[in-house]
Parts: sequence; structure tokens; C-alpha cells
Amino acid sequence: MDVEQARTRIAALQATGGNVSDTGELGRLWAALPTVRPESILGAWKGRGITAGHRVEALLTRANWYGKNFHSTDDVEPLICQDEHGSLFSDSELAKGGASLWTVEFRGEATATMVYDGQPVLDHFKQVSADTLLGIMNGKNVLDEGRHFYFLLERTSEQVRSPD
Repeated sequence: MDVEQARTRIAALQATGGNVSDTGELGRLWAALPTVRPESILGAWKGRGITAGHRVEALLTRANWYGKNFHSTDDVEPLICQDEHGSLFSDSELAKGGASLWTVEFRGEATATMVYDGQPVLDHFKQVSADTLLGIMNGKNVLDEGRHFYFLLERTSEQVRSPD
């Protein structure tokens, strides 16, 4: 699979709700995409899981996950969620704190990676386009029957309220 085929397939996933029956396809999509620098992904991002039956999908659905905010490489809100009124907030309790952005090698490539402050979890990112990222969650106790959790992030201008 080349980068254009990967981008076309990811666009199709976005249009159809992100369901994948062949989890090996997700690895092939990841491998085809270019790496990205932490500084180039700063800003607010709306997220969506790629449905492949991973247990993290249910956790994020229950939390009403919205996305991530990368204020700077040292100041990241890893879990932006929506309350019952649709307002966005940073769920630092569920995330076990904040996070930071680093360049970390994963599967033989150095790419932007969000490192959680309070738990052994890493979210690696590859660039689909200037405004879309493919993410893969990695770390201790993250694999579900040997499978990683994959997700998409799209740039947004939505504002998040400070936690009460």
C-alpha cells in the first residue's frame, strides 16, 4: 500500500464511520503514512476511534471522548470529553493527568508521540494530511488480545472550558 492508497482508504473510513474487520489493514495504513513532528501538530483536535473491537473503544464511548488539545509540546490535554450539555472539558482524572509531546521511535520510525504523565501509555501519530492524523495507542496493558487501538484526529477550532 502506498501513501495515496492509505489516504484514500482513511477518507473512506471517515465517511463510513470507521469500521474495520481486518485489523491487519490498520497496520498497513500506519506503515504507508509519513511521520510527523510534534511542533506541527499543536492545536485542538477532534478524535474518533476506528472500530475494530478494541476494549478502549467502550471506555472512550462511556467518557464521551471528543479529542485532544496540544497547547505546546509540554502542555497537552490528552482526553477532551463532552459533558451532558455538549460542553467540552479536559478529563484529567480519567487521563491521570496531562501529557507532553515527544519524538519517539515506534515500528522503526521516529514520529510525534504523546506521552501521558500519569500512566504508561503512548499515543503515536502519523500524518494523513495537514489536518488529519492517524493515531495508535501503545504502552503497558494497552494491547487487547495483541491488538493496538487506532484512532483518527482532525483539526478543530472548538474551545475547551477549564475544569471546575
